[in-house]
Amino acid sequence: MKTDEIPLTQEFLAQMLGVRRASIGDAANRLQRDGLINYVRGQLTIIDRPGLEATACECYGVVKAEFVQLIGI
Repeated sequence: MKTDEIPLTQEFLAQMLGVRRASIGDAANRLQRDGLINYVRGQLTIIDRPGLEATACECYGVVKAEFVQLIGI
């Protein structure tokens, strides 16, 4: 089931990425300010997926293609 809502805490994301929690908060605030996501109390909602993808580095397309190939989605 595809959804644009992801239950995800800043603490968990920081641990996954190996960064400080404050860095996640800064990035989330910027993405919210740009109208790409909404993030409230561990619930991340993607508002503008194409805009979010455009903001990501060029490696996003490579990783997505690999994921699709491996998982078949």
